[in-house]
Amino acid sequence: MIAIVSYVSIGSYDSNTVDEDKILSSILTELKMQHEIVPWSDKQVDWSKYETLLIKSTWDYFDYYPEFLNWINHVKKLNIKVLNNLDTILWNSTKGYLAEIKEKGFPVISGFTLKKGTKISFDEIHKSLGTGDWVVKPMVSGGAKNTMKIPSSQWDKFEGKIQQLAQDEDFLIQPYVKEVAEVGEYSLLFFNGEFSHAVLKTPASGDFRVQHYFGGAIKSITPSGNMRKAAKTLVDQFASDSLYARVDGVEINGAFYLMELELIEPYLFLDSNPSAIPNYKKALIQRLG
Repeated sequence: MIAIVSYVSIGSYDSNTVDEDKILSSILTELKMQHEIVPWSDKQVDWSKYETLLIKSTWDYFDYYPEFLNWINHVKKLNIKVLNNLDTILWNSTKGYLAEIKEKGFPVISGFTLKKGTKISFDEIHKSLGTGDWVVKPMVSGGAKNTMKIPSSQWDKFEGKIQQLAQDEDFLIQPYVKEVAEVGEYSLLFFNGEFSHAVLKTPASGDFRVQHYFGGAIKSITPSGNMRKAAKTLVDQFASDSLYARVDGVEINGAFYLMELELIEPYLFLDSNPSAIPNYKKALIQRLG
């Protein structure tokens, strides 16, 4: 028995989306593989009855992060096959991984870490990021939750709110990347390390958030050879054993900069390209037999 691991939807993160849990379920049905769609947070589930867990749409993990970590530790003890694997998911669950990738020499929009409970130092942030606009977000987050765009020149207007938020969790402060608003953010999808398809996500007019539930637009694209090569290098280096990987980034002066390497629960844009579902199915057959 296979579990498609999802979440209890309250409409927060799946509006204006195709239900990819159902797409995955239809693929497994076609392959005659027994399966169920199960929320990760359901305390009544006996996870030991499953041979494989396909982590697909755990879209609220950052809202319940301590519970999510406990769930991972519980599943680890059961020695069940999990895709993507749990060590990868733990590493990818906090945005500190961006600094690690940058330290290894890759072009990354990483940022300044504001540790939980510490006093904000504008001078330290300014020294790290320079002037201009900054984007502030929780270190463990998704869906643009508690994400703010702030002009550094008006920091004093927001410092109190950010200091209050940072009493509860770590925050990441990044330089605002104007190319996201001017061009968009690219997402390149890989299955079993092989490129499948790509989309360009553009924010609504006047916004900087590209998520579809904030009015962002999505279109299928064919990435340049250089972009595809850059994304493939990242996947080979940091997600070589992953069933799926989504490389989100921007082009700055012709170079591809990583914004996010999505290895936990990315929306896969399976309806954006005719090759997407066949590629996904092929990858699943390779992993599940």
